[in-house]
Parts: sequence; structure tokens; C-alpha cells
Amino acid sequence: MNRFAMSVSAAIARVTEAAFGPYQTAVIRIGFSATWLLFLLRELPHRAELYGPDGPWSWDLAQQLTGANGAFTVLMWSDGRLWFEIVYVLALLSSALLLLGWRTRTMSVVFMVGVLSLQNRSVFVGDGGDNVLHLMSIYLVFTRCAQVWSLDARRERLAGQARARGERVVDRVGPALWAVLGLVLLAATLAGKLGENWLSDVDDSGRSAPVGLVMAFAAGIGGHGLLPTILWGMWAAQALWWIVGRRAKTAEPRILLDVIANIVHNGALLVIMAEACLIYATAGWYKIQGSRWQDGTAVYYPLHLDYFSPWPALADLLSASGTLVMLVTYGTVVVQVAFPFTLFNRRVKNVLLAVMMTEHAVIAVVLGLPFFSLAMITADAVFLPTSFVRRLGGWAAHARGRLFPRFPRFPRDGRTASPQDPATPENPEHAPVGFTT
Repeated sequence: MNRFAMSVSAAIARVTEAAFGPYQTAVIRIGFSATWLLFLLRELPHRAELYGPDGPWSWDLAQQLTGANGAFTVLMWSDGRLWFEIVYVLALLSSALLLLGWRTRTMSVVFMVGVLSLQNRSVFVGDGGDNVLHLMSIYLVFTRCAQVWSLDARRERLAGQARARGERVVDRVGPALWAVLGLVLLAATLAGKLGENWLSDVDDSGRSAPVGLVMAFAAGIGGHGLLPTILWGMWAAQALWWIVGRRAKTAEPRILLDVIANIVHNGALLVIMAEACLIYATAGWYKIQGSRWQDGTAVYYPLHLDYFSPWPALADLLSASGTLVMLVTYGTVVVQVAFPFTLFNRRVKNVLLAVMMTEHAVIAVVLGLPFFSLAMITADAVFLPTSFVRRLGGWAAHARGRLFPRFPRFPRDGRTASPQDPATPENPEHAPVGFTT
């Protein structure tokens, strides 16, 4: 019994004392923000046809659909061209800033709003990659994804060094950004743009509010009161974080907030991993039921669809061998079905992970689906070994140093000190917690 109690205590301590996977979550942040940013840039000339007033899915049709399914999109606040352009530019800007890790906590929320707003405006123009990005943009809000490889990490490190020298560090950008977004959020709430009854105890279907929120979160559509709760909750949490960091006379309140943030981060990371496993498991088991997958010819057909053939000669070369088509068809099913069961065997998991990432890279080139493949590769990255991810980061830093020698360098491991670490010149015992990191 004592051994069991000690195991439980050690597990609780491990979950609360640190945010798991700092490098993996940084890769997820960079990967999904880069995917969305590159997609928005590529579709910049066609933005009005995809998500704007010139599209076949008109504003009136979108309003009817979002009214029926409760999906959130700020593009339904106005049908004007100027409003659409503002939202599109903000989506671009938030993606770029999240990629760099600038004010990450705030930018992750704005990034989520941008993804939900554009995708929910025209739900019929997306693919599987858009669905993955849709869900991950929500989960990313709850992670501490700026601990490494971010401008926030660098800012915290420099602030710690300044405090160690006895200098007073004042963050003016964070509170100003918080105040501006608070005014926007308040105006939207008072205008009824976030839903009129999102604080009521019972929703229109008769479910209690918590049940409605859980179901909306599972649906990933941002409606039924979920998104306003997230927005106001994050806004209030930022205020509490700043007040405790500036006003608390002891370290206990700051440590408590850090523990809560670690628990939320670790829970969100677990959800991300479960989501990736669910995607592969469902895809694999559905493939098993298809006759073309059973007879080993399924891969042949998409290679000869004009819509998915940017390189017809390459597609013909790959499909020329019946044996190769059969092996790829059966191999795809086996890998997708088996992957969730290999997570407890590190070596097998790493092999299948490399196979899946390679397969997505091939899909990006052969079938012309770069953003779908990039989204899936990013989702797979949550399972990468930490040593390998850090090695990749070292190679990227070396390449960046050669290309941009004057660019500021991050520490070797990219970390910032945390309140649980021993007091060091970079982590004074009573240093205030950062406003947005």
C-alpha cells in the first residue's frame, strides 16, 4: 500500500512540477502556425472566392448554416468587404507572430479565432488537413508552447538577467495588449456577437451548461457557449497571472499558478496525442472495410485523378508496378491501424513514425496536397523523441546562424527558467512571472 501511495504521489508530482514535451509542443506551435500562414499566403489572390463576399457560398447561406450548427466565425459579424480584409490580415499576422513565439499566450487565442472564423465561414472548401488544424488550434491555446524556440523565451531570459543585475523590468506591451483585446471582447459581448445566452445555466436544448460546453468542445466548432468562455477565461487568467507576478509578496501564489498551468498543459498535450491516434485508428479501420483496400489497388486510383495529379509522369511511374501499389496499399493500412498500439514500444513507434512522415511527404509531392501533409506531419511530431527534436533544433540554429549571423541567438537548449528551478542569476527567487508566456 505504501509503495502504491508513493507511486501515485510521484506521478502527481511529475504532472504538476513540469510541463511535458516543451520541444514537441514548440514544434506543434511552429508547424501549425506555419501551415496556416503558408496556406493564407498562397490563397491571398483567391481569398475573396474562398472565404469572402465573392465566394459561391454566400454570406446568407453561411449565416443560415452557422445559425443551425452554432459554429463561431467573426466573419458573420458583417458582410462588408473591409471587415473581411481586416479579419484575413489579422489571421495572417497572428499566424506569423505565433510562429515566432511573440506574446504566445495571446497570439494562440487570436490564431484560434482566425482559424475558426475563416474555416467556419466556408466549411465546404477544406480537407482533412483543415479539420486537423481546426481542432489543434483549439488545443494549442491550453499548452505552454513557448517554453523553447520563441521570442517569449528569449525575452524572459533577458529579463531574468536584467533583474539579476538589479535592474527594474517593466512589461508595458503585455498589459497594453491585454487592455486592447479586453475592450474588443467587451464590445463584442455587449453587441451580442459572442452569443446572447452563453452564461445561462441551461441551453436551448435543455442540457446543462457544462454538458453543452463539453459537447461543443468535442465537436470542435467553437459554438454553443464554448468560445466566449475560453476567451473571457483566458483574458481573466492573464490578469490574475500579471497581478500575482507583480503584487505577490511570497513565491507560493506564483508557484500555484505555475502548477495549474502545468496541469492544463499536460492535459492538452494528452488530448493532442489521443487525437492523433484517433485520426490514424479511424482512418485505418475504415480503409479495412473498403473493397479496393482489401484487394490492394486503392492507391492506384488517386494517382490517376486529374485533380490529384500535379506530376502525371511521376504518378505513372509509381503506379506502373502492381506489386509496389499492393505493398503501399496494404502497408498504409497496417501502419495506421498498428500505430496507436506501438506507443509503448519506443523503437517500433519511431520506425512507424518515420514511415508515416515519409508517406505524408510523398503525398505532398505526388498528389499535390502540401498543406494536408504538413498538418499531419506536425501532428505526428508530438511523438518524436526529445533528443531527435533537440538535434533538429540545433541544426536549424546552425543554419540560421550561417544565413543570418546578426540574428539574436537563443540559449543552446532554448529554455527559460521556471519558478520551480533553484534560484539562479536567470531565475531569481522572487522574479515576477511573465505576463504572456
